[in-house]
Amino acid sequence: MTTPSPPTLPLADGTASIGSFSDPVVVDPGPSLLVALVAAYRDAAPAAVDPDLDALRDGAEADDDPLSSVADLPRLTVLARERAVDAITDRFRSASRLAALAEARVWDLRILVEPQPNAVIAGRSDGCVLIAAAEESDDGDATPTDRGSWCRIGSDPTLRDRYDALLADAETVRLRTPSRHRLYGALRERCGEGVADETLRLLDEDAAGSGSLDRSGARVRAYAAGARRGALDRDLRRACEDAGLGSSATFTRIKRELSEADLLGTESVSQPVGRPRKRLVARGALADASSPTEALAALEALREKGFAVGGDG
Repeated sequence: MTTPSPPTLPLADGTASIGSFSDPVVVDPGPSLLVALVAAYRDAAPAAVDPDLDALRDGAEADDDPLSSVADLPRLTVLARERAVDAITDRFRSASRLAALAEARVWDLRILVEPQPNAVIAGRSDGCVLIAAAEESDDGDATPTDRGSWCRIGSDPTLRDRYDALLADAETVRLRTPSRHRLYGALRERCGEGVADETLRLLDEDAAGSGSLDRSGARVRAYAAGARRGALDRDLRRACEDAGLGSSATFTRIKRELSEADLLGTESVSQPVGRPRKRLVARGALADASSPTEALAALEALREKGFAVGGDG
């Protein structure tokens, strides 16, 4: 297993190693700073935080926890306002990166109710104020060139202690998006590798190049992937519930929408014991699609029916 590199934060005068702070906490980061912090951990351990399909397959086949490499990174407590958290969690891919850090217990993300004068990064023996050197971005999925940089102001060994009371009272953020490892593992266990692979290919397809897939769109794509690979309806629903992607009632609605759009049907599968089960079957343009791009184009027809398959909604 590759040893992760230390996560570092870009500053105007160089970089700051997050591991150089003892028991580090970041207080009131704006959206761009929060994006940069997640990116620092992603860059340190990409196969755990933002794995591609090969890394997901390797992780699912390994005996150890696929997120174990992240556990070697410094544990970070983040006290952030909802505006900054929403900037990351309203998009599926960026939310899944954050979920990987939370699931590995490397990040402890909590809600800050009252804004602070400035963002702060502090440890038990050192701390400083962070001032944005460029205009703050509200984009929760900013590219590396958009992250900007920050100026480190001052050095105060008592700075962290000032936030202990706030941290004690702050509520932990409840993430509603699973990490890619968690989703892939749940699908592979209940539905098989073909369904898991197809789901990730559809989730990663972005015809517009905007990276704007949201949680609602991710659920539709997961269900469509199951239909394209002939998953049993009950198994697919349970896999998505296991992963935390959505409830059974949510997928009942998705099934109805896809059926009404003539993209999905079911067939009865007899069982040695008990009642027959229902297998999902792709129909129409979804069945005819020969690539994830074509499959996503088929799903776009749902927009005309007022159902979001990506972007906002």
